[in-house]
Amino acid sequence: MAKVTNAYDLPARRVIHTVGPKYAVKYHTAAENALSHCYRSCLELLIENGLKSIAVGCIYTEAKNYPREPAAHVAIRTVRRFLEKHKDKITAVVFCTTTATDTEIYKRLLPLYFPRDKHEEEVALSKLPADVGDENGETIIDERKIRIKPLPAATPNTAKLPPPQVDPPVTDVGLTRRRNSAYLDSYLDPAFMSIIKDPDQRRIEQWEKASQAQGGFNCAKLLGFGDLGGPPLSVAEEYSLHSRYLAKANSLNLSEIAEMKIIYRGGVDSEGRPVMVVVGAHFLLRCLDLERFVFYVVKEFEPLIQKPYTIVYFHSGASLQIQPDLGWMKRLQQILGRKHQHNLHAIYVLHPTLGLKAAILALQLFVDSVVWKKVIYVDRLLQLFRYVPREQLTIPDFVFQHDLEVNGGKGLIVDPRTKYVYHRP
Repeated sequence: MAKVTNAYDLPARRVIHTVGPKYAVKYHTAAENALSHCYRSCLELLIENGLKSIAVGCIYTEAKNYPREPAAHVAIRTVRRFLEKHKDKITAVVFCTTTATDTEIYKRLLPLYFPRDKHEEEVALSKLPADVGDENGETIIDERKIRIKPLPAATPNTAKLPPPQVDPPVTDVGLTRRRNSAYLDSYLDPAFMSIIKDPDQRRIEQWEKASQAQGGFNCAKLLGFGDLGGPPLSVAEEYSLHSRYLAKANSLNLSEIAEMKIIYRGGVDSEGRPVMVVVGAHFLLRCLDLERFVFYVVKEFEPLIQKPYTIVYFHSGASLQIQPDLGWMKRLQQILGRKHQHNLHAIYVLHPTLGLKAAILALQLFVDSVVWKKVIYVDRLLQLFRYVPREQLTIPDFVFQHDLEVNGGKGLIVDPRTKYVYHRP
Protein backbone atom coordinates (compact mmCIF):
# COMPACT_ATOMS: atom_id res chain seq x y z
CA MET A 1 0.00 0.00 0.00
CA ALA A 2 0.98 3.66 -0.33
CA LYS A 3 0.46 6.65 1.96
CA VAL A 4 0.45 10.37 1.17
CA THR A 5 1.82 13.19 3.36
CA ASN A 6 2.51 16.88 3.01
CA ALA A 7 5.74 17.84 1.26
CA TYR A 8 6.64 20.57 3.81
CA ASP A 9 9.84 22.27 2.53
CA LEU A 10 10.29 19.98 -0.47
CA PRO A 11 9.51 21.44 -3.92
CA ALA A 12 6.31 19.41 -4.31
CA ARG A 13 2.70 19.58 -3.14
CA ARG A 14 2.61 16.04 -1.69
CA VAL A 15 4.92 13.09 -1.05
CA ILE A 16 3.63 9.56 -1.61
CA HIS A 17 5.41 6.79 0.32
CA THR A 18 5.52 3.06 -0.46
CA VAL A 19 7.78 0.12 0.36
CA GLY A 20 8.97 -2.25 -2.36
CA PRO A 21 8.81 -6.04 -1.93
CA LYS A 22 11.74 -8.30 -1.08
CA TYR A 23 12.65 -10.46 -4.04
CA ALA A 24 13.20 -14.23 -3.96
CA VAL A 25 13.39 -16.52 -6.98
CA LYS A 26 10.98 -18.96 -5.36
CA TYR A 27 8.30 -16.24 -5.03
CA HIS A 28 8.99 -14.49 -8.32
CA THR A 29 5.32 -13.99 -9.30
CA ALA A 30 4.33 -12.71 -5.84
CA ALA A 31 7.16 -10.17 -5.91
CA GLU A 32 6.14 -8.97 -9.39
CA ASN A 33 2.52 -8.43 -8.38
CA ALA A 34 3.51 -6.74 -5.10
CA LEU A 35 5.79 -4.34 -6.98
CA SER A 36 3.04 -3.64 -9.52
CA HIS A 37 0.64 -2.82 -6.67
CA CYS A 38 3.19 -0.37 -5.23
CA TYR A 39 3.15 1.70 -8.40
CA ARG A 40 -0.62 1.41 -8.88
CA SER A 41 -1.33 2.49 -5.28
CA CYS A 42 0.82 5.60 -5.78
CA LEU A 43 -1.06 6.50 -8.95
CA GLU A 44 -4.43 5.94 -7.27
CA LEU A 45 -3.48 8.31 -4.43
CA LEU A 46 -2.38 10.84 -7.03
CA ILE A 47 -5.89 10.98 -8.48
CA GLU A 48 -7.63 10.84 -5.09
CA ASN A 49 -5.73 13.96 -3.99
CA GLY A 50 -6.54 15.90 -7.15
CA LEU A 51 -2.94 15.95 -8.39
CA LYS A 52 -1.98 15.85 -12.06
CA SER A 53 1.68 14.81 -12.22
CA ILE A 54 4.04 12.52 -10.34
CA ALA A 55 7.76 11.70 -10.33
CA VAL A 56 8.48 8.09 -9.32
CA GLY A 57 11.80 6.54 -8.44
CA CYS A 58 12.81 2.90 -8.87
CA ILE A 59 10.92 1.16 -6.07
CA TYR A 60 13.54 -1.46 -5.23
CA THR A 61 16.88 -1.59 -3.49
CA GLU A 62 20.02 -3.68 -3.73
CA ALA A 63 19.36 -5.06 -0.25
CA LYS A 64 16.09 -6.62 -1.46
CA ASN A 65 17.76 -8.31 -4.46
CA TYR A 66 15.14 -7.29 -7.02
CA PRO A 67 16.66 -7.68 -10.52
CA ARG A 68 16.74 -4.32 -12.28
CA GLU A 69 15.40 -5.06 -15.75
CA PRO A 70 12.40 -7.24 -14.73
CA ALA A 71 11.49 -4.55 -12.16
CA ALA A 72 11.59 -1.88 -14.86
CA HIS A 73 9.25 -3.95 -17.05
CA VAL A 74 6.78 -4.17 -14.15
CA ALA A 75 6.98 -0.44 -13.44
CA ILE A 76 6.48 0.71 -17.02
CA ARG A 77 3.73 -1.73 -17.91
CA THR A 78 1.80 -0.87 -14.70
CA VAL A 79 1.95 2.84 -15.51
CA ARG A 80 0.93 2.10 -19.11
CA ARG A 81 -2.13 0.14 -18.00
CA PHE A 82 -3.13 2.80 -15.48
CA LEU A 83 -2.90 5.57 -18.08
CA GLU A 84 -5.14 3.58 -20.43
CA LYS A 85 -7.94 4.01 -17.87
CA HIS A 86 -7.13 7.45 -16.47
CA LYS A 87 -5.42 9.29 -19.33
CA ASP A 88 -7.59 12.40 -18.84
CA LYS A 89 -6.72 12.77 -15.16
CA ILE A 90 -2.90 12.69 -15.37
CA THR A 91 -0.69 15.08 -17.33
CA ALA A 92 2.76 13.58 -16.66
CA VAL A 93 4.50 10.58 -15.12
CA VAL A 94 8.27 11.04 -14.75
CA PHE A 95 10.56 8.06 -14.13
CA CYS A 96 13.52 9.21 -12.01
CA THR A 97 16.72 7.13 -12.14
CA THR A 98 19.81 7.63 -10.00
CA THR A 99 22.27 5.25 -11.67
CA ALA A 100 23.57 4.93 -15.23
CA THR A 101 22.42 1.29 -15.30
CA ASP A 102 18.81 2.20 -14.53
CA THR A 103 18.89 5.08 -17.01
CA GLU A 104 20.05 2.79 -19.82
CA ILE A 105 17.37 0.20 -18.97
CA TYR A 106 14.53 2.75 -18.97
CA LYS A 107 15.72 4.40 -22.19
CA ARG A 108 15.65 0.99 -23.86
CA LEU A 109 12.32 -0.24 -22.44
CA LEU A 110 10.14 2.89 -22.51
CA PRO A 111 9.74 2.90 -26.34
CA LEU A 112 8.45 -0.68 -26.18
CA TYR A 113 5.49 0.29 -23.99
CA PHE A 114 5.13 3.90 -25.20
CA PRO A 115 6.08 3.88 -28.91
CA ARG A 116 6.26 7.38 -30.35
CA ASP A 117 5.95 6.48 -34.03
CA LYS A 118 5.22 3.57 -36.34
CA HIS A 119 8.84 2.44 -36.45
CA GLU A 120 9.06 2.10 -32.66
CA GLU A 121 5.73 0.28 -32.71
CA GLU A 122 7.11 -2.27 -35.17
CA VAL A 123 10.19 -2.76 -32.98
CA ALA A 124 7.98 -3.17 -29.91
CA LEU A 125 6.00 -5.95 -31.60
CA SER A 126 9.13 -8.10 -31.83
CA LYS A 127 10.80 -7.22 -28.52
CA LEU A 128 7.99 -7.02 -25.95
CA PRO A 129 8.15 -9.97 -23.52
CA ALA A 130 5.29 -12.44 -23.60
CA ASP A 131 4.37 -11.85 -19.95
CA VAL A 132 3.08 -8.27 -19.94
CA GLY A 133 0.42 -8.73 -17.31
CA ASP A 134 -3.33 -8.26 -17.13
CA GLU A 135 -5.38 -5.06 -17.39
CA ASN A 136 -3.58 -3.72 -14.29
CA GLY A 137 -0.10 -4.88 -15.32
CA GLU A 138 -0.02 -7.77 -12.84
CA THR A 139 1.31 -11.18 -13.84
CA ILE A 140 -1.31 -13.53 -15.22
CA ILE A 141 -1.56 -16.99 -13.66
CA ASP A 142 -3.70 -19.17 -15.92
CA GLU A 143 -4.36 -21.81 -13.28
CA ARG A 144 -5.97 -19.24 -10.96
CA LYS A 145 -8.43 -17.88 -13.51
CA ILE A 146 -12.15 -18.49 -13.12
CA ARG A 147 -13.29 -20.10 -16.33
CA ILE A 148 -17.02 -20.25 -17.06
CA LYS A 149 -18.39 -22.51 -19.79
CA PRO A 150 -21.97 -22.85 -21.13
CA LEU A 151 -24.27 -25.15 -19.17
CA PRO A 152 -24.64 -28.66 -20.63
CA ALA A 153 -28.43 -28.24 -20.77
CA ALA A 154 -28.25 -25.18 -22.99
CA THR A 155 -30.40 -25.48 -26.12
CA PRO A 156 -29.57 -24.22 -29.58
CA ASN A 157 -32.38 -21.67 -29.28
CA THR A 158 -30.79 -20.01 -26.29
CA ALA A 159 -30.15 -16.38 -27.04
CA LYS A 160 -26.52 -15.57 -27.46
CA LEU A 161 -25.09 -12.49 -25.80
CA PRO A 162 -23.12 -10.15 -28.03
CA PRO A 163 -19.35 -10.36 -27.58
CA PRO A 164 -17.94 -7.88 -25.05
CA GLN A 165 -16.59 -4.65 -26.47
CA VAL A 166 -12.88 -4.15 -26.09
CA ASP A 167 -11.87 -0.67 -24.96
CA PRO A 168 -9.77 1.09 -27.60
CA PRO A 169 -6.13 1.81 -26.78
CA VAL A 170 -4.92 5.17 -25.53
CA THR A 171 -3.67 6.16 -28.97
CA ASP A 172 -3.42 4.63 -32.39
CA VAL A 173 0.29 4.17 -31.72
CA GLY A 174 0.28 1.72 -28.84
CA LEU A 175 0.09 -1.86 -27.75
CA THR A 176 -2.37 -2.89 -30.46
CA ARG A 177 -2.62 -6.40 -31.78
CA ARG A 178 -2.59 -6.99 -35.52
CA ARG A 179 -4.83 -9.98 -35.96
CA ASN A 180 -3.45 -10.82 -39.39
CA SER A 181 0.14 -10.98 -38.14
CA ALA A 182 1.46 -14.47 -37.44
CA TYR A 183 4.83 -12.84 -36.75
CA LEU A 184 3.37 -11.00 -33.74
CA ASP A 185 1.72 -14.13 -32.38
CA SER A 186 5.09 -15.88 -32.25
CA TYR A 187 6.46 -13.24 -29.87
CA LEU A 188 3.52 -12.01 -27.78
CA ASP A 189 1.15 -13.88 -25.55
CA PRO A 190 -2.32 -12.87 -26.81
CA ALA A 191 -3.43 -12.63 -23.16
CA PHE A 192 -1.99 -9.12 -23.22
CA MET A 193 -4.62 -7.87 -25.61
CA SER A 194 -7.30 -10.49 -26.26
CA ILE A 195 -8.78 -13.82 -25.19
CA ILE A 196 -6.31 -16.72 -25.18
CA LYS A 197 -6.76 -20.43 -25.69
CA ASP A 198 -8.37 -22.30 -22.82
CA PRO A 199 -5.52 -22.72 -20.25
CA ASP A 200 -6.74 -26.22 -19.39
CA GLN A 201 -6.49 -27.29 -23.01
CA ARG A 202 -3.09 -25.66 -23.35
CA ARG A 203 -1.80 -27.49 -20.27
CA ILE A 204 -3.07 -30.81 -21.64
CA GLU A 205 -1.18 -30.16 -24.88
CA GLN A 206 1.99 -29.44 -22.90
CA TRP A 207 1.63 -32.74 -21.03
CA GLU A 208 1.11 -34.59 -24.31
CA LYS A 209 4.25 -33.03 -25.81
CA ALA A 210 6.27 -33.95 -22.73
CA SER A 211 4.96 -37.52 -22.82
CA GLN A 212 5.80 -37.88 -26.51
CA ALA A 213 9.30 -36.48 -25.95
CA GLN A 214 9.96 -38.92 -23.10
CA GLY A 215 8.47 -41.96 -24.78
CA GLY A 216 9.65 -41.28 -28.32
CA PHE A 217 12.75 -42.37 -30.15
CA ASN A 218 15.49 -40.18 -28.68
CA CYS A 219 18.01 -40.32 -31.52
CA ALA A 220 20.37 -37.81 -29.92
CA LYS A 221 20.61 -39.84 -26.72
CA LEU A 222 21.36 -43.04 -28.62
CA LEU A 223 24.16 -41.25 -30.47
CA GLY A 224 25.70 -40.22 -27.15
CA PHE A 225 24.82 -36.52 -27.37
CA GLY A 226 22.78 -36.45 -24.13
CA ASP A 227 19.09 -36.23 -23.29
CA LEU A 228 17.40 -33.62 -25.51
CA GLY A 229 13.86 -34.64 -24.56
CA GLY A 230 11.15 -32.42 -23.15
CA PRO A 231 8.82 -29.92 -24.84
CA PRO A 232 10.17 -26.56 -26.04
CA LEU A 233 9.68 -23.59 -23.70
CA SER A 234 7.37 -20.72 -24.59
CA VAL A 235 8.63 -17.14 -24.76
CA ALA A 236 7.11 -16.39 -21.35
CA GLU A 237 8.69 -19.50 -19.80
CA GLU A 238 12.13 -18.61 -21.18
CA TYR A 239 11.81 -15.01 -19.94
CA SER A 240 10.84 -16.18 -16.45
CA LEU A 241 13.65 -18.78 -16.42
CA HIS A 242 16.25 -16.19 -17.44
CA SER A 243 15.01 -13.68 -14.84
CA ARG A 244 15.27 -16.24 -12.03
CA TYR A 245 18.80 -17.28 -12.98
CA LEU A 246 19.95 -13.67 -13.37
CA ALA A 247 18.57 -12.68 -9.96
CA LYS A 248 20.29 -15.67 -8.33
CA ALA A 249 23.57 -15.00 -10.18
CA ASN A 250 23.65 -11.39 -8.97
CA SER A 251 23.41 -12.59 -5.37
CA LEU A 252 26.29 -15.11 -5.62
CA ASN A 253 30.05 -14.69 -5.30
CA LEU A 254 31.38 -16.48 -8.39
CA SER A 255 35.00 -15.36 -8.17
CA GLU A 256 36.35 -18.92 -8.39
CA ILE A 257 34.67 -19.32 -11.79
CA ALA A 258 36.09 -16.00 -13.00
CA GLU A 259 39.62 -17.09 -12.01
CA MET A 260 39.41 -20.10 -14.32
CA LYS A 261 39.34 -17.75 -17.34
CA ILE A 262 36.91 -19.92 -19.28
CA ILE A 263 34.82 -16.92 -20.35
CA TYR A 264 35.90 -13.29 -20.35
CA ARG A 265 35.16 -10.04 -22.15
CA GLY A 266 37.20 -9.01 -25.16
CA GLY A 267 37.09 -5.74 -27.06
CA VAL A 268 35.04 -5.23 -30.22
CA ASP A 269 35.09 -6.92 -33.62
CA SER A 270 35.89 -5.22 -36.94
CA GLU A 271 32.36 -3.75 -37.08
CA GLY A 272 32.27 -2.49 -33.48
CA ARG A 273 30.25 -5.32 -31.90
CA PRO A 274 31.36 -6.39 -28.39
CA VAL A 275 33.18 -9.73 -28.17
CA MET A 276 32.94 -12.52 -25.61
CA VAL A 277 35.91 -14.93 -25.54
CA VAL A 278 35.54 -18.62 -24.61
CA VAL A 279 38.62 -20.81 -24.02
CA GLY A 280 37.78 -24.49 -24.49
CA ALA A 281 40.98 -25.83 -22.92
CA HIS A 282 40.16 -24.06 -19.64
CA PHE A 283 36.78 -25.81 -19.42
CA LEU A 284 37.80 -28.56 -17.00
CA LEU A 285 34.57 -30.48 -16.54
CA ARG A 286 35.98 -32.62 -13.75
CA CYS A 287 36.90 -29.51 -11.70
CA LEU A 288 33.80 -27.42 -12.47
CA ASP A 289 30.46 -26.99 -10.73
CA LEU A 290 28.25 -26.77 -13.82
CA GLU A 291 25.34 -25.10 -12.02
CA ARG A 292 27.54 -22.30 -10.69
CA PHE A 293 29.14 -22.01 -14.11
CA VAL A 294 25.69 -21.44 -15.66
CA PHE A 295 25.03 -18.63 -13.16
CA TYR A 296 28.37 -17.07 -14.12
CA VAL A 297 27.58 -17.32 -17.84
CA VAL A 298 24.18 -15.67 -17.38
CA LYS A 299 25.72 -12.84 -15.35
CA GLU A 300 28.58 -12.22 -17.81
CA PHE A 301 26.45 -12.42 -20.93
CA GLU A 302 23.62 -10.18 -19.67
CA PRO A 303 25.26 -6.82 -20.62
CA LEU A 304 26.19 -8.18 -24.08
CA ILE A 305 22.98 -9.84 -25.25
CA GLN A 306 21.02 -6.58 -25.12
CA LYS A 307 22.65 -5.56 -28.44
CA PRO A 308 24.37 -7.36 -31.35
CA TYR A 309 27.54 -9.13 -30.18
CA THR A 310 30.10 -11.76 -31.22
CA ILE A 311 31.59 -14.88 -29.62
CA VAL A 312 35.17 -16.06 -30.23
CA TYR A 313 35.79 -19.68 -29.18
CA PHE A 314 39.36 -21.01 -28.90
CA HIS A 315 39.22 -24.79 -29.41
CA SER A 316 43.03 -24.93 -29.40
CA GLY A 317 44.17 -27.89 -27.31
CA ALA A 318 40.62 -28.57 -26.08
CA SER A 319 40.05 -31.80 -28.01
CA LEU A 320 41.45 -33.84 -25.08
CA GLN A 321 39.04 -32.28 -22.55
CA ILE A 322 35.72 -33.88 -21.60
CA GLN A 323 32.96 -31.67 -23.03
CA PRO A 324 29.36 -31.19 -21.78
CA ASP A 325 26.66 -33.04 -23.70
CA LEU A 326 24.08 -31.41 -25.97
CA GLY A 327 21.34 -31.72 -23.36
CA TRP A 328 23.29 -29.35 -21.12
CA MET A 329 23.94 -27.01 -24.07
CA LYS A 330 20.22 -26.91 -24.86
CA ARG A 331 19.40 -26.02 -21.26
CA LEU A 332 22.01 -23.24 -21.24
CA GLN A 333 20.56 -21.78 -24.43
CA GLN A 334 17.05 -21.80 -22.96
CA ILE A 335 18.31 -19.96 -19.86
CA LEU A 336 20.04 -17.29 -21.95
CA GLY A 337 16.76 -16.75 -23.78
CA ARG A 338 15.73 -15.60 -27.23
CA LYS A 339 17.37 -12.22 -26.89
CA HIS A 340 20.72 -14.06 -27.01
CA GLN A 341 19.55 -15.93 -30.10
CA HIS A 342 18.37 -12.77 -31.85
CA ASN A 343 21.38 -10.51 -31.10
CA LEU A 344 24.17 -13.06 -31.61
CA HIS A 345 25.99 -12.05 -34.82
CA ALA A 346 28.49 -14.91 -35.19
CA ILE A 347 30.51 -17.56 -33.34
CA TYR A 348 34.09 -17.69 -34.62
CA VAL A 349 35.58 -21.12 -33.82
CA LEU A 350 39.39 -21.23 -33.98
CA HIS A 351 41.19 -24.53 -34.69
CA PRO A 352 38.06 -26.72 -35.05
CA THR A 353 38.47 -30.49 -35.02
CA LEU A 354 36.41 -33.09 -36.83
CA GLY A 355 34.76 -34.08 -33.54
CA LEU A 356 33.79 -30.47 -32.79
CA LYS A 357 32.28 -30.03 -36.26
CA ALA A 358 30.21 -33.18 -35.71
CA ALA A 359 29.02 -31.84 -32.36
CA ILE A 360 28.03 -28.50 -33.92
CA LEU A 361 26.16 -30.34 -36.68
CA ALA A 362 24.27 -32.21 -33.96
CA LEU A 363 23.48 -28.87 -32.26
CA GLN A 364 22.06 -27.61 -35.56
CA LEU A 365 19.91 -30.72 -35.96
CA PHE A 366 18.73 -31.33 -32.40
CA VAL A 367 19.00 -28.02 -30.49
CA ASP A 368 18.69 -24.83 -32.56
CA SER A 369 19.54 -24.37 -36.22
CA VAL A 370 19.28 -20.56 -35.97
CA VAL A 371 22.05 -20.06 -33.40
CA TRP A 372 24.43 -22.79 -34.49
CA LYS A 373 24.27 -21.91 -38.18
CA LYS A 374 26.05 -18.68 -37.18
CA VAL A 375 29.24 -20.66 -36.53
CA ILE A 376 32.20 -19.62 -38.70
CA TYR A 377 35.20 -21.98 -38.68
CA VAL A 378 38.62 -20.32 -38.57
CA ASP A 379 41.71 -22.49 -39.17
CA ARG A 380 44.43 -20.00 -38.22
CA LEU A 381 44.89 -16.88 -36.15
CA LEU A 382 45.64 -14.66 -39.14
CA GLN A 383 42.23 -15.52 -40.53
CA LEU A 384 40.57 -14.72 -37.17
CA PHE A 385 42.22 -11.29 -37.08
CA ARG A 386 40.26 -10.35 -40.22
CA TYR A 387 37.08 -10.53 -38.15
CA VAL A 388 38.39 -9.41 -34.75
CA PRO A 389 41.52 -7.22 -34.59
CA ARG A 390 44.41 -8.65 -32.57
CA GLU A 391 44.49 -5.73 -30.13
CA GLN A 392 40.87 -6.49 -29.18
CA LEU A 393 41.64 -9.99 -27.90
CA THR A 394 43.46 -11.42 -24.88
CA ILE A 395 44.83 -14.69 -26.27
CA PRO A 396 46.53 -17.34 -24.09
CA ASP A 397 50.12 -18.17 -25.11
CA PHE A 398 49.33 -21.83 -25.82
CA VAL A 399 46.90 -20.75 -28.55
CA PHE A 400 49.78 -19.16 -30.49
CA GLN A 401 51.88 -22.29 -30.02
CA HIS A 402 49.01 -24.54 -31.12
CA ASP A 403 48.49 -22.40 -34.22
CA LEU A 404 52.17 -22.77 -35.12
CA GLU A 405 52.06 -26.56 -34.66
CA VAL A 406 48.82 -27.10 -36.57
CA ASN A 407 49.50 -24.77 -39.50
CA GLY A 408 53.21 -25.53 -39.82
CA GLY A 409 54.24 -21.89 -39.80
CA LYS A 410 52.01 -20.85 -42.72
CA GLY A 411 51.92 -17.07 -42.79
CA LEU A 412 53.39 -14.66 -40.27
CA ILE A 413 51.95 -14.01 -36.80
CA VAL A 414 53.21 -11.20 -34.62
CA ASP A 415 51.86 -10.94 -31.08
CA PRO A 416 52.27 -7.26 -30.05
CA ARG A 417 51.81 -8.10 -26.37
CA THR A 418 54.39 -10.88 -25.99
CA LYS A 419 56.50 -9.82 -29.02
CA TYR A 420 56.45 -13.41 -30.30
CA VAL A 421 57.07 -13.63 -34.05
CA TYR A 422 56.19 -16.76 -36.06
CA HIS A 423 57.86 -16.88 -39.49
CA ARG A 424 57.09 -19.14 -42.40
CA PRO A 425 59.70 -21.97 -42.35
